Amino acid sequence: MHDAQDKHTEAMIARAVDQGVTQALARLGLENGHAREDIRDLRAALDSLRLVRQAALQTIVRVITTGLILALLAGIALKLKLFGGAE
Repeated sequence: MHDAQDKHTEAMIARAVDQGVTQALARLGLENGHAREDIRDLRAALDSLRLVRQAALQTIVRVITTGLILALLAGIALKLKLFGGAE
């Protein structure tokens, strides 16, 4: 008796889960059967965005570092009067 009741309960739970998943996908606009591909595309886009952000940050650090080194070298050159600076 319990086996039949357990199976019936499990079937009800499975249907409820399926309905919940279907509703959740519909709310996200992913109900057309292409959810797997759409989510894969979104993940790829996020990965690309992270790479672009990382590359941009590295470029900014390089530009700032290069600017500081050039300013330091210019200061040294002026201090040593390498370019005939003011006396």
